[in-house]
Amino acid sequence: MTTTTGADLARTARLFHALSDETRLEIVRMLARGERCVCDLTGELDAAQSRLSFHLKTLKAAGVVSDRRAGRWVYYSLVPEALEEISETALSLKPSPEAWSSQEGCCR
Repeated sequence: MTTTTGADLARTARLFHALSDETRLEIVRMLARGERCVCDLTGELDAAQSRLSFHLKTLKAAGVVSDRRAGRWVYYSLVPEALEEISETALSLKPSPEAWSSQEGCCR
């Protein structure tokens, strides 16, 4: 049995918080197709630079995206390990079939 520490829970909360906004989810969806320049994201999302910067900062702080600078442009890409962690966490929350069929409990 795996034990979860407070640090693990805090990390999980940061990851899920980063995905809790429609714009950030759209950014992640776009980056799933590969690295993108911030100017491309701004154009495709029809979002102001300041608004997009806020969302990208949130995703980066959670470790969902990384960036690299090339001259005056900044390119963003997904961090595969973070997405794997999100996926594993979500799957671990799924109740087992036995949990659904159990009729025992304190309220009987």
